[in-house]
This record gives sequence, C-alpha cells and structure tokens, in this order.
Amino acid sequence: MKAWKPALVLILAGLSSQVMAADCSVEISSNDAMQFDKSSISVPASCKQFTVKLKHSGKLAKNIMGHNWVLSKTADMQGVASDGIAAGLDKSYVKAGDARVIAHTKVIGGGESDSISFAPSKLKAGDSYSFFCSFPGHSGIMKGTLQLTK
Repeated sequence: MKAWKPALVLILAGLSSQVMAADCSVEISSNDAMQFDKSSISVPASCKQFTVKLKHSGKLAKNIMGHNWVLSKTADMQGVASDGIAAGLDKSYVKAGDARVIAHTKVIGGGESDSISFAPSKLKAGDSYSFFCSFPGHSGIMKGTLQLTK
C-alpha cells in the first residue's frame, strides 16, 4: 500500500496544476434545433486573449438555419440583435461598427465552424454579459451568460 502513495501524490499534483492553469478558450456547438450546447462561459481574467470556437453540428445551410456567436453586455443584447437584423446575412446580422458588440463570429451553416478571439481586459468584473445568436428570431432561445472570473 505504501508503494502507490508517492505515485498518487504525483498524479494528484499534476491534476491540480491542470485545474489551476487558465483555460483561455472554449468550444461551443450549435445545431439545427436552435440550441447552443452551453448556457454559460467563464473567462479567466488572467487570459491575455480568449478564443471562442463555434461549430454548427447541423445540416442546414446558413441562410436557412445559420448561427453566430455574439457577445455584449446583457443590457445591450436586445438592441444589438434588433439592429443586426437590418445588417443582413452578408454582415452576419451584426451592425457594422456597433460599439456594443464586444466580439462576434460570422454566421455559419451546418458542418461549418468559425472562431473569434478577444481580450478579457474589455470586460469588467461584476458587469453582466450575454452571448447569443443574432440570426433573426434566434436570440430569444440561443443565449447564455458570460462571466469574468479571477
């Protein structure tokens, strides 16, 4: 029994160092049923850049069931989504130059993916942030929260 204790200590030490290391990226999947596979994302404040990789696991084309990933303050979400509709598909349903948008991917269709990186320094601790899909009619269902963590 004593022989495995040092090995166990080394294994646990390795696991704790992995847990303590900041994960500065996340993968989020979307589908033809207008769903993200995550409802919340934590962004470590220690990251210089945070990358979101969006995948579309469905089969439908982007003009029919396209999805993007848009980040804004929660209070700005509805306005960003509404203004994005007028921007159209060719602008990924995001109004050009919209200062309320912190980051966004392009609209993707089934089998496609896109990624975006942003500086967590753009976020303020204690503020409320939401991510959502700005494809017309999707933001009411396809949304989640994003939180800056220490």
